[in-house]
Amino acid sequence: MPAELPIACSLKAAELPARLAEITTLGDDALIDVHRPPGHAELRFAAGDGIRDRVEAIVRAEAHRCAFLNMEVRDEPNLVVLRITASADADLVLAQLVDAFRGELRQQ
Repeated sequence: MPAELPIACSLKAAELPARLAEITTLGDDALIDVHRPPGHAELRFAAGDGIRDRVEAIVRAEAHRCAFLNMEVRDEPNLVVLRITASADADLVLAQLVDAFRGELRQQ
Protein backbone atom coordinates (compact mmCIF):
# COMPACT_ATOMS: atom_id res chain seq x y z
CA MET A 1 0.00 0.00 0.00
CA PRO A 2 1.48 3.40 -0.97
CA ALA A 3 2.35 5.80 1.80
CA GLU A 4 0.03 8.76 2.20
CA LEU A 5 1.45 12.10 1.16
CA PRO A 6 1.77 14.73 3.89
CA ILE A 7 -0.84 17.50 3.88
CA ALA A 8 1.58 20.37 3.43
CA CYS A 9 2.26 22.75 0.58
CA SER A 10 5.77 23.88 -0.17
CA LEU A 11 4.75 27.38 -1.27
CA LYS A 12 6.83 30.02 0.50
CA ALA A 13 5.01 32.89 2.19
CA ALA A 14 6.67 35.42 -0.12
CA GLU A 15 5.25 33.55 -3.14
CA LEU A 16 1.66 33.49 -1.86
CA PRO A 17 0.49 36.91 -3.12
CA ALA A 18 1.61 36.20 -6.70
CA ARG A 19 0.07 32.70 -6.66
CA LEU A 20 -3.25 34.00 -5.30
CA ALA A 21 -3.26 36.80 -7.89
CA GLU A 22 -2.68 34.32 -10.72
CA ILE A 23 -5.44 31.99 -9.53
CA THR A 24 -7.91 34.79 -8.78
CA THR A 25 -7.28 36.49 -12.12
CA LEU A 26 -7.99 33.25 -13.96
CA GLY A 27 -11.18 32.85 -11.96
CA ASP A 28 -12.21 36.44 -12.71
CA ASP A 29 -11.47 35.96 -16.41
CA ALA A 30 -13.12 32.61 -17.07
CA LEU A 31 -14.64 30.74 -14.10
CA ILE A 32 -18.26 29.87 -14.86
CA ASP A 33 -19.19 27.63 -11.95
CA VAL A 34 -17.96 25.26 -9.27
CA HIS A 35 -19.41 21.93 -8.20
CA ARG A 36 -18.03 21.13 -4.73
CA PRO A 37 -19.20 17.88 -3.13
CA PRO A 38 -17.04 16.56 -0.25
CA GLY A 39 -13.59 15.39 -1.28
CA HIS A 40 -13.44 17.00 -4.69
CA ALA A 41 -14.25 20.04 -6.76
CA GLU A 42 -15.04 20.53 -10.40
CA LEU A 43 -14.36 24.00 -11.75
CA ARG A 44 -15.68 24.95 -15.16
CA PHE A 45 -14.02 27.71 -17.15
CA ALA A 46 -15.19 29.32 -20.38
CA ALA A 47 -12.85 28.12 -23.12
CA GLY A 48 -11.03 30.97 -24.77
CA ASP A 49 -7.63 32.17 -25.86
CA GLY A 50 -5.06 30.72 -23.50
CA ILE A 51 -7.51 29.60 -20.80
CA ARG A 52 -6.52 25.93 -20.97
CA ASP A 53 -2.83 26.90 -20.89
CA ARG A 54 -3.41 29.07 -17.81
CA VAL A 55 -5.34 26.30 -16.03
CA GLU A 56 -2.60 23.80 -16.86
CA ALA A 57 0.11 26.18 -15.61
CA ILE A 58 -1.65 26.50 -12.26
CA VAL A 59 -2.15 22.72 -12.11
CA ARG A 60 1.57 22.14 -12.76
CA ALA A 61 2.56 24.61 -10.05
CA GLU A 62 0.05 23.35 -7.49
CA ALA A 63 0.77 19.67 -8.25
CA HIS A 64 4.43 20.34 -7.54
CA ARG A 65 3.75 22.25 -4.32
CA CYS A 66 0.71 20.32 -3.05
CA ALA A 67 1.34 16.75 -4.16
CA PHE A 68 -1.53 15.44 -2.01
CA LEU A 69 -4.06 17.00 -4.43
CA ASN A 70 -4.98 15.14 -7.60
CA MET A 71 -5.78 17.50 -10.49
CA GLU A 72 -7.07 16.68 -13.95
CA VAL A 73 -7.86 19.03 -16.82
CA ARG A 74 -10.25 18.07 -19.61
CA ASP A 75 -12.09 19.78 -22.42
CA GLU A 76 -15.83 19.86 -22.93
CA PRO A 77 -17.67 21.85 -25.59
CA ASN A 78 -16.77 25.52 -24.95
CA LEU A 79 -15.33 24.63 -21.53
CA VAL A 80 -12.12 23.76 -19.76
CA VAL A 81 -12.89 21.61 -16.71
CA LEU A 82 -10.55 21.26 -13.75
CA ARG A 83 -11.31 18.40 -11.35
CA ILE A 84 -9.45 18.38 -8.05
CA THR A 85 -9.68 15.54 -5.57
CA ALA A 86 -8.33 15.41 -2.04
CA SER A 87 -8.46 13.15 0.97
CA ALA A 88 -10.65 14.15 3.90
CA ASP A 89 -7.52 15.44 5.67
CA ALA A 90 -6.89 17.85 2.79
CA ASP A 91 -10.45 19.14 2.39
CA LEU A 92 -9.59 22.50 3.97
CA VAL A 93 -6.75 23.03 1.49
CA LEU A 94 -9.08 22.09 -1.36
CA ALA A 95 -11.70 24.56 -0.08
CA GLN A 96 -9.11 27.33 0.11
CA LEU A 97 -7.93 26.64 -3.44
CA VAL A 98 -11.52 26.79 -4.72
CA ASP A 99 -12.05 30.03 -2.75
CA ALA A 100 -8.97 31.49 -4.44
CA PHE A 101 -10.43 30.75 -7.89
CA ARG A 102 -13.68 32.39 -6.75
CA GLY A 103 -11.78 35.50 -5.66
CA GLU A 104 -12.63 34.98 -2.01
CA LEU A 105 -8.99 34.96 -0.87
CA ARG A 106 -7.85 38.21 -2.49
CA GLN A 107 -4.81 39.76 -0.87
CA GLN A 108 -5.65 43.01 0.93
